[in-house]
Amino acid sequence: MGPAANHSRMAEMEDPSGRDWVHDPDGEHGSEGGRNYDMAVLSKMTDEAEDFPLERDEFLEEYGEWPVRINHEKVVSVADIFEHVDEEEFETKVDFHKAVGAAMRRANLWEYHPTE
Repeated sequence: MGPAANHSRMAEMEDPSGRDWVHDPDGEHGSEGGRNYDMAVLSKMTDEAEDFPLERDEFLEEYGEWPVRINHEKVVSVADIFEHVDEEEFETKVDFHKAVGAAMRRANLWEYHPTE
């Protein structure tokens, strides 16, 4: 892929929200140039061996303003996602993923909703 094609792809992924994020949503701390989205970005923020059990409010205090790319058009903050998370504590990383995934579905952040 040449420089022009890469520039075109990145232009399509620009964040239309106009928010002034604490770091680039597509940079190293974000989606790594569009290679990671939503749960993958959130997962990088926790370490299973060191962070769990994890308190919701402590996680939000540290990462609440961080951007999370949901898809090629949408970027939201961690706090925006956690408005829909009911749990106050997560015993394991799996519990974290289940609760956040359910919240993202309830908030209609994902376009795909698998049937259960």
